Amino acid sequence: MAAGRGWHNHPHVEAFLGPLLPLYERERAAGRAIALAVLAYTAGSTYSKPGALMLIAANGDYAGLLSGGCLEGDLREHALTVIATGTCCPVRYDMRGPEDQLWGLGMGCEGAMQILLLRVGPDNDWQPVAELARSLSTHTATAIGVVVESRSADVPLGSLVLPGGTAGATVPALRTPAVAGALIRVASNVQPEWITGQSPPWKLFVLPLALPPRILILGAGPDAAPLVEFAGMLNWKVTVVDHRSAFAVAAHFPSAERVLLTRPEELGSALELSAYRAAVVMSHHLTADLGYLRILAASNIPYVGLLGPAVRREKLLAELGPDAQALRARLHAPVGLPLGGRTPQSIALAIIAELHAFVHAPAAPRAPPP
Repeated sequence: MAAGRGWHNHPHVEAFLGPLLPLYERERAAGRAIALAVLAYTAGSTYSKPGALMLIAANGDYAGLLSGGCLEGDLREHALTVIATGTCCPVRYDMRGPEDQLWGLGMGCEGAMQILLLRVGPDNDWQPVAELARSLSTHTATAIGVVVESRSADVPLGSLVLPGGTAGATVPALRTPAVAGALIRVASNVQPEWITGQSPPWKLFVLPLALPPRILILGAGPDAAPLVEFAGMLNWKVTVVDHRSAFAVAAHFPSAERVLLTRPEELGSALELSAYRAAVVMSHHLTADLGYLRILAASNIPYVGLLGPAVRREKLLAELGPDAQALRARLHAPVGLPLGGRTPQSIALAIIAELHAFVHAPAAPRAPPP
């Protein structure tokens, strides 16, 4: 048994589940099986990378995209057969040459994709989507394994490995320490792995769940509303904080996970700051911003954004005194990319763009195993 990285080294690829949940919950409530499409391999230029997921319902509705909409119609036809029969179906698309013309798609993406379709429904307790949804609801890192290739009768195509040690596998041949260890590693380092077995061969794809980043917005003025709305569209988890009761109103931020009324100096005791990937200070209140920055300087939040011009930044850093040293390397001020525009929506877009680039920066690639 050996581990590998697939056709190409794709750092930081993972399963994004949030956009799929409404369709999953609708079909589960109705007791109707759905098809799960797992993108297992890619080569060349493709819209999505390994670990991308898509759900397809029996009525043809789907959630998630594996291409830009070019392949989904054809994939849906395969999915309806999978739902009806319960038989897993590997599907391969290769747009790197004349074969693209045979498909009649004319995509011009110059890439190839291998996808596995499997049925998810009452007969298999809605796995593996149920496990991913549970972990997403608790914001807990996890990984799952799916057999995406197999010539072995003992390891059927579509066999699953779920968290829970060696007992997490649905077939005995996958209940090994090597497989259990891969799930732990992949959940921890958010790097997919492919494990291969021999005689006869099979291949297990172990993919991590993409947990949405938690973002802290410090200041609940009117200009924070479009920022929270943009973050909600990305399925990010946002906490909005303000020390003013007139501003810290949950109804003003329907996309926020939480709206908190607290004073800046109480921020560290009111929240577990280590859970946040980024914080944006935008209260427009100099004393409050200074208080937020002082608490953030002592935290390990890797990205701290500050709204306002450079002269305001330097004034606040000077007032921070020795605490400024712990903050400077993480501070993005003025926060946001220089996209232009002066409206609250334009400023929010600039901030979200910079945050998006930060939270999705590719991890350093791991060296492949010898």
